[in-house]
Amino acid sequence: MRIISVRVIKALKQISIPLRKSKMSTSPTSSTTPIPTRFLIISDTHHFQFGEAERVGGSFTQPTPKCDVLIHCGDLTMTGELTKYEKCLNMLGSIEAELKLVIAGNHDLTLDGKYWEEHMGDRQGYCEMKLGDHEKAVEMWKGPAAKDAGVTYLDEGLYSFTLKSGAKFTVYASPYQPEFYDWAFPYERDEDRFNPPDKVTPGCKSIVENPVPDFPGVDIMMTHGPPAGILDETESGDHAGCVSLLRAASRARPLLYCFGHIHEGYGAQVVEWEERKEGKEVLGIDAIKGRRDFEENAYPEPLRLVTERGRETLMVNAAIKNLRYRPTNSPWLVDLELPRGDSSSTTAML
Repeated sequence: MRIISVRVIKALKQISIPLRKSKMSTSPTSSTTPIPTRFLIISDTHHFQFGEAERVGGSFTQPTPKCDVLIHCGDLTMTGELTKYEKCLNMLGSIEAELKLVIAGNHDLTLDGKYWEEHMGDRQGYCEMKLGDHEKAVEMWKGPAAKDAGVTYLDEGLYSFTLKSGAKFTVYASPYQPEFYDWAFPYERDEDRFNPPDKVTPGCKSIVENPVPDFPGVDIMMTHGPPAGILDETESGDHAGCVSLLRAASRARPLLYCFGHIHEGYGAQVVEWEERKEGKEVLGIDAIKGRRDFEENAYPEPLRLVTERGRETLMVNAAIKNLRYRPTNSPWLVDLELPRGDSSSTTAML
């Protein structure tokens, strides 16, 4: 695994910015009044079942707080065993949420068709690569079992959802991360799969199929891997995030960007973005004006922040399991104010 340089990380400015907390509105609603929407964010559960967290002092226990949207940023299992997917769906099905959005991660081997085909007959941990398992895995996460659990499985791409409350939002999702010890959903660090060819990361070649849209085209980004320098530091002190994802995030400037993958990077911070300079778009590291970490997770109480659209992004590494694969970390409960759509029921534009 190649890691981004220390020089790149040191370029991130540690400028303190104030966190503005929001208050739930009690005034009459109108077509322009934003709708408070609660998100429960998790990642890297790796076979997790309720009852495990209590044994290690964790707080991901039942009952979970009520939320409107559950987000899982991948690594549902350790090696993609079908029986473990079934248990994961049962676990997610027990969480109360109107909408449950799920992507895969590098450990979910059977959900990556290209990886599965290339490694047919190999063994990764306890998982033997068998013909037909990829199709069975996809059917589990997109078929009746997922529907019964209330789960919407997302491939890489852009999606739009409208909740029963009328809140409408767009999501960019991707399970891919830089090549990581020959696990699933990889790309090379000199490849850019998130920015259009005219805005490709310097020094990288474009392999983009589903580019992240420019601001204001996306409200929420959910990827398995982190962007470079944002909650991506490993135990050894290296930074394993992706420079192309950081560049894409600086273009999109979403309200919320959640991910996992690097268990040691668990946490949350607000990133403040630079304005355009001399009429030119500022991208990547140069686009970061300041950052502020949250000292602790208030779970099961929510984070209620007023994030200025286009100026700030709440970044969340939601890995539930720590470096030793124990579920010591808490989910993140976040309240966002979203625009009102024109529907009175949960819909999705896929």
